Amino acid sequence: MNILILGSGGREHAFAWKIAQSPLCHSLFVAPGNAGTSLVATNLPISVNDQEAIAQAIQEHAIDLLVIGPEEPLVKGLVDTLRAKKELANLRIVGPDRRGAQLEGSKDFSKQFMQQYGIPTASSRTFTTETLEEGLTYLESHSLPIVLKADGLAAGKGVIISENLAEAKAVLTDMLAGGRFGEAGHKVVVEQFLRGIELSVFVLTDGVNYKILPEAKDYKRIGEGDTGPNTGGMGAVSPVKFANARFLQKVEEKIVKPTLAGLQSEGIRYQGFIFLGLINVKDEPYVIEYNARMGDPETEVVLPRIQTDFAELMLATATGELDKIQLQVSPQTAVTTVVVSGGYPDAYEKGKTITELEGLEDVTAFHAGTKSGSNGPVLTDGGRVLALTAVANSLENAVMKSQKAARAVQFEGKYYRKDIGLDLIRYQD
Repeated sequence: MNILILGSGGREHAFAWKIAQSPLCHSLFVAPGNAGTSLVATNLPISVNDQEAIAQAIQEHAIDLLVIGPEEPLVKGLVDTLRAKKELANLRIVGPDRRGAQLEGSKDFSKQFMQQYGIPTASSRTFTTETLEEGLTYLESHSLPIVLKADGLAAGKGVIISENLAEAKAVLTDMLAGGRFGEAGHKVVVEQFLRGIELSVFVLTDGVNYKILPEAKDYKRIGEGDTGPNTGGMGAVSPVKFANARFLQKVEEKIVKPTLAGLQSEGIRYQGFIFLGLINVKDEPYVIEYNARMGDPETEVVLPRIQTDFAELMLATATGELDKIQLQVSPQTAVTTVVVSGGYPDAYEKGKTITELEGLEDVTAFHAGTKSGSNGPVLTDGGRVLALTAVANSLENAVMKSQKAARAVQFEGKYYRKDIGLDLIRYQD
């Protein structure tokens, strides 16, 4: 097959790295890609939101299978656009259509969906600019802390947890009346705060059949000990100690099966990934959020553990034949440490030369925000720059190898968390 992956981050480099290993893959393209994807595929200088250019590239390169990495093109209806083109009738696509992508694209839609189909989640109410005063009154009777979520896509920054009423009122007002998150904040979901430990579970579905991929735990905050602002993710670990077989069985019965049944009941054609952002509350799973794609940097620890041909998995997803595939998963532990630019997640500089990449041992360096320099060197080109993944027979060894690589790689302003996975090493049942 000729395969095209959309995206430019660590997730897409991991997809490309894995798919390139498959004998089913004849030619591999990534749009727009990064310096890492260029090592295993041909990069195409096309924006993930340029639907017509994507359609043209699919024809030009005789693409058989399209794997869509990020959420934005899904929410904007790329799949619907491509399926409407008669000349692309034979194209196979991994990724939901616009209606399916609402699971991520609208927090209000996903909360209503969960409530309708009996999927455990925090209690919530949704407010708009017109109902701001009602929302402010509602906050006065709400328990603390209070979770406020922008309804639409806000680049992972649309969730605010307020510890006091005055702050919660100011945040709700800023979102609805002040335009804090633009279009994404025209509706705000006010949600009960759940206390527990978070993890991510990934489901691959062809619309009827499904496979539950390895679970992972990521580390969102910039500072060690989970302090400071939220980021896109500073590291991840798979498997997760506290997600034992009993707990994962609950996830499947109480969340995965009702979610897929609900999508079918709504007439939504969903062929792709469903990311379940979960919280374990006293050994019971609750959904914090759905995403309509794989997580990043969780992909960088999930894919190295999958032993099944990944291109075969993607094709089966797109053709409704996942029931014919046996998912094989390594029992080993994968840990990734994300190395970021100084100043991230706020203002940061780009174009810094990265050195010591070639000498890394016992890790896979997934490029997240990089580009190839004109005269050879790899340059930084984003906030999250590299995800350095180690796989080992123990969590301790995987942590050690990943952290060693994070120390070794160099660029001006480099920063990384030194405590990735340490909480799980200390974790006791």
